[in-house]
Amino acid sequence: MTEILPFLKELISAPGISGYESGVRPLIEKAWEPVTDKMSLSRLGSLHGFQQGTGPEPRPSILVAAHMDAIGLMVNALIDGFLRVTSIGGIDTRVLPGQMVTVHGRQDLPGMIVPTPARLLPFNAQDTVVPLEYLLVDVGLLPDEVATLVRVGDPISFAQPPVETAGGTLVGHTLDDRAAIAALTHCLEMLHSRPHMWDVWAVATVQEEVTYGGGLTSAFQLRPSLAVSIDVTFASSPGSPSHLSFPLGKGITLEWGPNTHPVLYKALKELAERLEIPVCLEPVPTESGTDTYAMQVVAEGIPNVVIGIPLRYMHTPAEMVALKDITRAGRLVAEFISQLDEKFLDKLTWED
Repeated sequence: MTEILPFLKELISAPGISGYESGVRPLIEKAWEPVTDKMSLSRLGSLHGFQQGTGPEPRPSILVAAHMDAIGLMVNALIDGFLRVTSIGGIDTRVLPGQMVTVHGRQDLPGMIVPTPARLLPFNAQDTVVPLEYLLVDVGLLPDEVATLVRVGDPISFAQPPVETAGGTLVGHTLDDRAAIAALTHCLEMLHSRPHMWDVWAVATVQEEVTYGGGLTSAFQLRPSLAVSIDVTFASSPGSPSHLSFPLGKGITLEWGPNTHPVLYKALKELAERLEIPVCLEPVPTESGTDTYAMQVVAEGIPNVVIGIPLRYMHTPAEMVALKDITRAGRLVAEFISQLDEKFLDKLTWED
């Protein structure tokens, strides 16, 4: 069985920002190969892992998704050997200056995000968070060398190494949503050693941070009977609103809102209580900002539910997650799948 900590460190150390996921996909494929019956790629590059159920044909199926893509940057200009950048996905720019990155040009180049000196900025940009338009990437090369190796449009990924912190927590970039990939892998490994009536599709989706493209296309291609999305949610920290964040390391969340099917929410909540897995209700009154929305609206509609792993400092290069919450998410999904029977679909009527 894959050990979560070294596997997660490996995952977040690999590049794979939205639209450029090829750097991380082989690591996931390697972990899933022993615990799936077959694997395939979607036309957009999402990874599909299939576990065959034991029930009579035609079997219902469940799709469990976690996105493998991450936020990052893109070169949008070369200025005297420095790189101007724009964002891929939503990035909290407050902590960007001084961060190490890798520029994926004609060869990978290490670099650092640097701000324009404060006194040279426009007055309204001084003594405040430096806007992204005034941040540069310095790769330490002369302008002619930079122009040879880097082109406008090249992606840039964060490069800080992961750090183990006290209390079973891990700090690093890209934990959104590689932590959920680790949870989905844990789920597959549990299911591999026990019978389950339903077919299972594990999907590591692409482009969640920018288009939901992987969630939309994989759900349309595979047409599951229902779906589960594992993603991260806001963990509490000093100053965070208590009604919008959740304790780190003290359990996972179940979203409640228009993207969540009430029957699935109730079934997972009751199962978590029986298993003594702590869960919190997370109210999301609009679309969830996850692949769940994408999968829900495919074709005639696919019943969905979202499981959240609390994460501190989201959309920064220094996120924090508790390993026990990852295992809780994976175990809850595995236990849910293992108890699905042919009658469960009859319960899927929307009663709010």
